[in-house]
Amino acid sequence: MEIEKTVADKYLKTYMAEDEPGSAALIAFPTSTEEVAEFVKKADAENKTVITIGRQTGLTSATYPQNDAWLISMEKMDKILSLDEQTLTLNVQAGVTLFQIRDFLAETPYFYAPDPGNKNASVGGNASTNAGGMRAIKYGVTRDNIRGYDVVLASGETIHVGSLNKKDATAYDLKDLFIGAEGTLGIITEMQLKLTAKPAYEKSLIMGFESLDGVSNAIFEVVKSPVQPIALELLEESGIHYSEKFINKKMPEVKGEAFLLATVADNAADGLAFQLQAIQALGKKAGAIETRELSETEAKEMWEIRDNILNGIVNNGDWKMYDPVVPNHLFTDLVQEGKRLGAKYNVQTGFFGHAGDGNIHICVLREDQTDEEWEKLKEDYENDLFPYVAKQGGLLSAEHGVGLEKKEYLPYFKDEAYLNVLRSIKKALDPKGLLNPGKMFD
Repeated sequence: MEIEKTVADKYLKTYMAEDEPGSAALIAFPTSTEEVAEFVKKADAENKTVITIGRQTGLTSATYPQNDAWLISMEKMDKILSLDEQTLTLNVQAGVTLFQIRDFLAETPYFYAPDPGNKNASVGGNASTNAGGMRAIKYGVTRDNIRGYDVVLASGETIHVGSLNKKDATAYDLKDLFIGAEGTLGIITEMQLKLTAKPAYEKSLIMGFESLDGVSNAIFEVVKSPVQPIALELLEESGIHYSEKFINKKMPEVKGEAFLLATVADNAADGLAFQLQAIQALGKKAGAIETRELSETEAKEMWEIRDNILNGIVNNGDWKMYDPVVPNHLFTDLVQEGKRLGAKYNVQTGFFGHAGDGNIHICVLREDQTDEEWEKLKEDYENDLFPYVAKQGGLLSAEHGVGLEKKEYLPYFKDEAYLNVLRSIKKALDPKGLLNPGKMFD
């Protein structure tokens, strides 16, 4: 196992590009579960804090190093180990990226369903925040697509959680405990991913609306209908503009100010045709002023535009993104509130998100504010946004996690009794507090 005592700058910041580099005493690059366990045992013996790094695509500073922490990078644990067609399982190391999985499965009849926007992300990192992505409306989030995995505990012991069985009523369900824990309870090393058979036919379409009210009605009509799209995404000019500029492509001409981008799939051509007709009829019933089925080329480019909205915003300058979630019927109300707060604080905003599951991405963008003004603006925006989300019965984060960026707002959503249970779990599994301390909650 390679260990470097001079830590390169790229590991001392995250995708959030913090103002100052963090503090780390060394960084390790294991290639196996056994090496991870060996490293953690040494850290435990010397009472050193350990922060696990994936591909550094996280959006909450959850891997930002502090206090001369020991870093452990999973980037060299990047092997796809095997494909088991009998159980429809792909066995991988935690540093494998979504791009690798996509390419590996390209010539097979299977695919891995989770589809977060950043395909450079590792599956271990996805598991750490329970990432969702565009296809969650039909196939669920990351935890729904993991059968089991090995996890190294704070003591250096390794356990396997989950199984290849479809049913499990055998003691506590530990599989879901470590997923979404942001590296605070253990280090996931090898994973058994659930695969799904590729549908025979797939088609995307865009529906344009004059306002968000129509979008809201369309979401309601689609979600309550028998039609089950693979993806249902809200797009607005405020987000599309940045992506088009970043990748130098234009979305197809469709009338409207707000849009729903949908993909449907079926194993029969007539079934696909029925779904396309049904979803367009539902859109028109809700007020769509134009619907357009996309050719294969148009669909590929349109989804590329969707995937690059955040990259376009990042390329524009300083930014901050939030990923709250509310019950589906309140989705566009949340977008309207985000816009209202943007006007209140005179800050440029951009919106895009997963209309099918109530998860909107809200971006605020820095213009000519001073450093002090920018920090105050974000604080004010958050102090209005999160109480509103909580009042609607929503949650702080749908798929990006809490990390450092949002932990001060957790008490809006979870009472003290709930937080005490979280602390008890942390204490039980990591009594010395060595795994990613200070993240998510204190």
